[in-house]
Amino acid sequence: MKSFMNGRDAVVTDAIDGFLAGAGGLKLARLDAYPDIKVVLRSDWDRARVALVSGGGSGHEPAHAGFVGEGLLTAAVCGEVFASPSVDAVLSAILAVTGEPGCLLIVKNYTGDRLNFGLAAERARVLGLAVEMVVVGDDVAIPDAAQPRGIAGTLLVHKLAGAAAASGASLSEVKARAEDAAANLRSLGLSLTTCAVPGAEREERIPADKAELGLGIHGEPGRETIAFEEADRLVARVAEQIEARLSAEDRIALMVNSLGGVSPLEMAIVMGAVARAPIAGRIDLVVGPEPLMTSLDMRGFSLTALTLDEARRTALSAPATSAAWRPARPFEATRLVDAPAIDDGPDSAPSDDPVVRKALTVGTARLKEIADEIDALDAKVGDGDAGGTFAAAASAVESRIDRLPMADGSALLGAIGHMLSRVAGGSSGVLLATFFTAAGAAFKNDPSWAGAFREGLARMTRYGGATVGDRTMIDALDPAIEAFARTGSLRDAAVAARKGADSTKAMATAKAGRSAYVPSAALSGVPDPGAEAVARLIERLAEAFAD
Repeated sequence: MKSFMNGRDAVVTDAIDGFLAGAGGLKLARLDAYPDIKVVLRSDWDRARVALVSGGGSGHEPAHAGFVGEGLLTAAVCGEVFASPSVDAVLSAILAVTGEPGCLLIVKNYTGDRLNFGLAAERARVLGLAVEMVVVGDDVAIPDAAQPRGIAGTLLVHKLAGAAAASGASLSEVKARAEDAAANLRSLGLSLTTCAVPGAEREERIPADKAELGLGIHGEPGRETIAFEEADRLVARVAEQIEARLSAEDRIALMVNSLGGVSPLEMAIVMGAVARAPIAGRIDLVVGPEPLMTSLDMRGFSLTALTLDEARRTALSAPATSAAWRPARPFEATRLVDAPAIDDGPDSAPSDDPVVRKALTVGTARLKEIADEIDALDAKVGDGDAGGTFAAAASAVESRIDRLPMADGSALLGAIGHMLSRVAGGSSGVLLATFFTAAGAAFKNDPSWAGAFREGLARMTRYGGATVGDRTMIDALDPAIEAFARTGSLRDAAVAARKGADSTKAMATAKAGRSAYVPSAALSGVPDPGAEAVARLIERLAEAFAD
């Protein structure tokens, strides 16, 4: 699998140096001990307070180095990808930051981390340093597990212990706050894919129609494979498992974490699903949604609930500065502001016409039916949304069909134009709105469908700037309208539209639309998505009215 790297043996060191190169002003540094020892630490640390050290395998970025800063970690020890750092690496970090107040190690509950951090702590004690260790096991994937894994909730232990250390608390007090935080965490993850280690092939063990619940942050298999469902249901499945481990009166802070490969758009959808789930009634504070403790590029998310008391609430909201930490925010219902009124055009009484109704019903169904195929074509030559744009326009018309003035051609075309100007997105949407609006005005003066469509196309061409031969929907729409104007036959229009759409396969350059920014090699042999959609629409209409 292709990865942005200079070599597998340099992935972590190169990543750390890149992280530090972009961390100006955060007062961070690394120990000069590459390649065996990879430690990021505060460059302004004076050892006057309890130091906090955490870390583990790399691949969880922005954890752990992203949480080094005031009110959080003093140092992060980075291992190779998904591998615990060595004992000497951990000991080096301890020695670099520990003064008389001592040092607390915060460790995720994985065997390698426990062993390496534990032995480093023992060696540091032999050297006369006060070192304590807290192990975090927040994963609730396996009920009654003797050794629950430490996953994303570890970051909240960093925050609460960091607040205590920043306040000048003693080592025993900081340890107690960390243990208290760890005892009140519940985390669970879900993913649609495994992760891909840089330079290696992805293990495709999760089928396309499945999701994995309760998997670990190193890609280890989850508790169970479940059916892939809509986002609301998947999020609810995770939230239900966490809520089952809370007391009836518990108030919580919820951390919504991307496991690395989920887009911000989808994470916002996950957050919206959280807001609709029953657990929302318990949430006072929220952290995220964003990538915090990832698993390389895994397409999944995790939820972490921290039960709140006054001390935890105060510590979670205490000031902290690092590359990755974002303050916890109050969880609030969506606020609505009245939308300004926009004139939907002249009112026309609904009316019916069986022929027009059939054309609208058949046409809207066809555009929705082909949406995925048109999107797939558009993904090759554009931005992959043409089919969705046409389908959204069709859905808008379909949902309002009984309110349309179908017996009045001018009013009908104008109403569709107004409707599309409100709901249809992208350049295709506004072009269609222009087409129907202009056609409606033309029909009023000359009640001819062919004439109206010609005028709509003329205005569409004028404002859009494209003409026949520019590799757009006009390559199918223009010949179809001309054929219909000559013969009045939908079959002739369909033949002309198909010929026009097919001609775009041989057009090496596009002069309008997103395809204009695509290299010629990518266009070769691929029809313009808009022209293909027009051709398929008119072909279906011709079939429907041939009966």
